[in-house]
Amino acid sequence: MLGAWDRRDRPPEEGAAAALQGFAVDKTFLSSFKGILLEIELDFLRCISAIIIFLVVSFAAVTSRDGAAIAAFVFGIILVSVFAYDAFKTYRTELAPRATQGDPQ
Repeated sequence: MLGAWDRRDRPPEEGAAAALQGFAVDKTFLSSFKGILLEIELDFLRCISAIIIFLVVSFAAVTSRDGAAIAAFVFGIILVSVFAYDAFKTYRTELAPRATQGDPQ
């Protein structure tokens, strides 16, 4: 198996593989306002999608009425509450409009 050390000694590849070698994360974009907002929105969407998935799986598991299925349902509901709390805190701290200092609360 070729590791990173073996690839270092080979000559550079041409074509599509060579184009991917220079691919890197744009740190200036991620530190800009749009990049920060993108990260926050993706975190919020991750929480919402996890809530939906765990709710569906939990209710599908509880239909068999086994002891393990009921335990899976309870564990799923606990995870849903954790992800809901995370989504709430993300929305409250990052996405909700903030009151300016001059506005009364």
